[in-house]
Amino acid sequence: MRIYTRGGDKGRTGIHGGERVDKDDIRIEANGTLDEVNAEIGVVRALLPAGHEWHDLLGKIQREMMVVMSHVATPSAIRDKNPNALSEDLVAFCEQQIDDLSAKMEDNGYFILPGGSPVSAHLQLARTIVRRAERRLWTLNRKDPVSPEILQFVNRLSDLFFIMARYEMFRQGNAEERWQSFLYKRKK
Repeated sequence: MRIYTRGGDKGRTGIHGGERVDKDDIRIEANGTLDEVNAEIGVVRALLPAGHEWHDLLGKIQREMMVVMSHVATPSAIRDKNPNALSEDLVAFCEQQIDDLSAKMEDNGYFILPGGSPVSAHLQLARTIVRRAERRLWTLNRKDPVSPEILQFVNRLSDLFFIMARYEMFRQGNAEERWQSFLYKRKK
C-alpha cells in the first residue's frame, strides 16, 4: 500500500464523512496543530528514561489526542456517527494530575522562562502548541460547534504541561529562571 494518494496535490484533503476541504480550512488547521502537540508529546516520551512514571500518563494523553482529532475532523452534523468515543473524564483526569503535582511544589508566583532541562523545555513547547490548538479550536467552534469537552480538555492540557515542566525542574533540583512576579500578587 502506498502512503501517497495524490488526492491532496491540488490543495484539498478529505475529512471524516468524505467531504473534501481546502488544506488551510480551519478544521484542518486545528487538527494539524493537535497533531503537532501529539508529536511533541512523543518527543517528551522519547526523552524520558525507560520506566519513568510519566510514560503511561503521556501515552494515555496521546491516545486520547487521537480520539479528539477524529472528532475535530468530523463535522458536527455527523459527529454521532464517529465510532471513537471521547473519554468522559478527560478534564477531571488532567485536573487530578495537576493537583497531584502542584501539591508537591510551592506556588512560584512568578512568570518563568521556559527551559531548564530538555524534558522541561519540551513540555513548555508542548504547552505553547496546545495553546495554539486551543485558539484554532475556538475559531472552528464559531464555524461548526466543537464538543465542550474537547475545548475544556485542551485548556486543561496546557495547564498540565506547564505544571509537569515545573515539576520536572523541581524533581531535578533545578531552580526555575524567574522573569517577574505576577502583577496581581505584588504588594502595593
